[in-house]
Amino acid sequence: MTDPGRRHGVASAVVRGGARGGVAAMAMSGFRQVTTALELVQRTPPESVLLQTAPNLFRRVPVGRRQALVELVHWTYGAAGGVLFGLLPRRIRRQSWIGPVYGFAFWAVFEAGVSPVLGIDQRRHGVREQLALLADHLLYGTVVAAAPWPHAD
Repeated sequence: MTDPGRRHGVASAVVRGGARGGVAAMAMSGFRQVTTALELVQRTPPESVLLQTAPNLFRRVPVGRRQALVELVHWTYGAAGGVLFGLLPRRIRRQSWIGPVYGFAFWAVFEAGVSPVLGIDQRRHGVREQLALLADHLLYGTVVAAAPWPHAD
């Protein structure tokens, strides 16, 4: 039988992690505004995923509202990633190094797993674009793990 206090602590950490993941994805969105304006990133991963997995839906959305769809999908991914962070054991979530490592892992899983499975051609991206995408994932991980409240369950 599991301890009800422990279950509450895990559930609380998961909810807080999800909230932090959403906020972290929003921080990434701001960072991506800069990297796309500087033409370091041509098309963000959430946009690439939408174009690959739901092109008809994406094209049915009015052009002026597509960015909102991309952001909402990205924030949802971010919240899901935060939930996964909240499921990590507390002793790991409390480590100072976990945020950047977690962000790196998210980037690596997308590049090595999700992107090839969906047929998103990452070879067209140059080193600058890959570094910009890596940097925003490091930001994501840092924000997810930064506040003390995801750790205090």
